Amino acid sequence: MLAVYFDYPGGPENLYVKEVMKPHPGEGEVLVKVSASALNRADLLQRRGKYPPPKGASDILGLEAAGSVAGLGPGCKGRWKTGDAVMALLSGGGQAEYVTVPEGYLMPIPNDMTFIQAAAIPEAWLTAFQLLHFVGKIQEGETVLIHAGASGVGIAAIQLVKLAKAIPIVTAGTQEKLKAAANAGAAAGFNYKNEDFSEKVLAFTQGSGVDIILDCVGGSHWEKNLSCLSTDGRWIIYGLLSGGEVHGDLLARLLSKRASIQTSLLRSRDKEASSGNQQSFTEDALPYFSGGTSPHLQPLIDSVYPLHEIAEAHRIMEENKNIGKIVIEMP
Repeated sequence: MLAVYFDYPGGPENLYVKEVMKPHPGEGEVLVKVSASALNRADLLQRRGKYPPPKGASDILGLEAAGSVAGLGPGCKGRWKTGDAVMALLSGGGQAEYVTVPEGYLMPIPNDMTFIQAAAIPEAWLTAFQLLHFVGKIQEGETVLIHAGASGVGIAAIQLVKLAKAIPIVTAGTQEKLKAAANAGAAAGFNYKNEDFSEKVLAFTQGSGVDIILDCVGGSHWEKNLSCLSTDGRWIIYGLLSGGEVHGDLLARLLSKRASIQTSLLRSRDKEASSGNQQSFTEDALPYFSGGTSPHLQPLIDSVYPLHEIAEAHRIMEENKNIGKIVIEMP
């Protein structure tokens, strides 16, 4: 089968497609013929040698995939049959023509949805769902500040906050991205490059601040985050795009708000926690992707690249040009 590879860490130019052995499903695993996969920041970090796959995971890039069941390993419980349309969050291996997945990790693709659309769901939507419900314990009526509001996780989080009957507001770096966030349902959006988002957030919340912050940025925003976080607020860090160094009296400021910092990485969660999150998502959110539901959930696709243009897809994401998900289509 064909798969994405790189021989040593570095830039997008190191990526290439090569022929490798097709995997065989082990005990309780399902073989999936991949139709589409999607790109994530973790793929860029892994390519640079900064985010190795967990022990035992495939070293092929790709944390999500959509396709059809092509085979069943021994011990499968009979939930899936050959030909079923499925999608999955993976620990690796999605950017290849076939991948093996523990049967409990598979999710059915909603009716009327293409493989391209489905490939944009698992990583971003399960991350957003887990951050909001399992980590942040979101409540009806709360206000949530979402950084990188036009990213895959950002667009998912906006819609999931609204589904939870709470209020999503966002930051982004361009007017185009703020418009995409507004189209997804953000109640307000602020350009962090040319305005003080903490002042704008405090004005929007009439001085009370936000209950939850979803933060993939890290160090550079810490003071503004704490300024606009409410008393007893939850600041959830799930990425460090600006680095992790903090200079200043973070703990005293945190203490004065009785606030909490929580952190989460979806890829390194244990299997039990991951499958619990996935089951809740499948029951509570997945039905809203089907046609005619209200509210209707929908992934936002930025662009689709064929497998052999994987390096260009990485380049676009590295330059932060995408709004929504970049999807990779298999041959």
